[in-house]
Order: sequence, then structure tokens, then C-alpha cells
Amino acid sequence: MNDLVEILIGLLLGGLGTYWLVSIFWKRRSSESTEKQSIILLEKIRNVYKLVTVEGEFAEIYQYENVRERFLKLISSKKKALLIINAKVNVGFDLKKIQMHADPESKIIILSSFPEPEVLSIEPDVKYYDIQEGLFNWFRSEDLSAINSEAKEHILKKIPDSGLLESAKKEALDAVLMIENMVQAIGWKLDYKALEINLIPEKEVPTPKMVKKEQ
Repeated sequence: MNDLVEILIGLLLGGLGTYWLVSIFWKRRSSESTEKQSIILLEKIRNVYKLVTVEGEFAEIYQYENVRERFLKLISSKKKALLIINAKVNVGFDLKKIQMHADPESKIIILSSFPEPEVLSIEPDVKYYDIQEGLFNWFRSEDLSAINSEAKEHILKKIPDSGLLESAKKEALDAVLMIENMVQAIGWKLDYKALEINLIPEKEVPTPKMVKKEQ
């Protein structure tokens, strides 16, 4: 009888020990899986890289002029051209600059900083008119490359006064909501309380779309 009791106690202790070991194994495996999931999610968001929210078109007239002097500046030769610049400008956000971290235990992505809008690309289309060349000052291939660069810089200087950056900033919350959808798709939550004041433009009445719903 005593032997039977000892066997039962042994089996019970063995079962409890096995259950304890299996529980630790699965808990550790679940923790590692959640940690890996959070890393993948953060990288997935950052790998969107650049998000275009506003596109603008510019049409500018630009006059290029270059004077070359020879023979101790006694003789000068001028070349010039009239340029029509049509440019497409994309403004948005570089998502690699966002600051966020994951809380795997509660499955929350905390977004603490969102980048300012910036110019993501400029695609200038330059057409030349009224080209005039001097006796020993003419247009070469490298001049055309330099002129295209100047045209791009000319458009770049026009952007701050165009309102494109302000328009893109108003789309910041939509960008955050896009990230929130990505996070919710795998059963996580996005916490962006730290950004709510800056995301809602001043003197703008919040709409249901622009108010974060409490989970």
C-alpha cells in the first residue's frame, strides 16, 4: 500500500514538474514571438520610407546669363538663355525619421515624435528659348547640366512661400492613422497621445476623423 502511495505521489510530482517546465517553455517562446513581432512591425513602418501627401506644380520663367572675360578683362563675351521651367514637386514625410518604440508586454507601439514635412522630390522640365552665345562663350553640355541644377534650386526656393509645406502638415494626422491601421492589422495598438496637440492644426474644428478614439 505504501509503495502504491509513493508511486502515485511520484507520478503527481512528475506531472507537476513536466507541466511547470512546459509552461516556462511556452511562455518564453510566446515572449520571444511577441518581441520578434514588435521588431518586424517597427521595421515595416520605417520601411515605408517616404510618404507623399501633397503634390504641386510650378511654372517659372528663369533667365540665365553668363559673362566670360578674356585678355586681361579687356574683352568680354556673353551667353544667355530664357528658360521655361515646369516642375512637379512632391512634399511629404520621411518615415525613417519617426521616433517610436514597442511595448511587447501590452502590444502597444508608442509614437513619440513625427517628422516635419519636407520636399521629397523635384522633377523639373526645362525648355530653352532665345539662346544667345558670345564669340568665345558658347553653351556646352556641362553648362546645360549646371543650368538644370540652377533651375531645380530656383524651384526649391519658391516652395516655402507656395503653401505646400503647410498643406502637407495638415495631412500629418492622416499619415499617423495610416500607421495605426498597419499596427491594428496584427492586433496591436498605436499610442500617439504625445503628438495629438501638434497634429491638429490651430483654429481648426476637430472632426470625428481627426479625434483619436480611446480604445
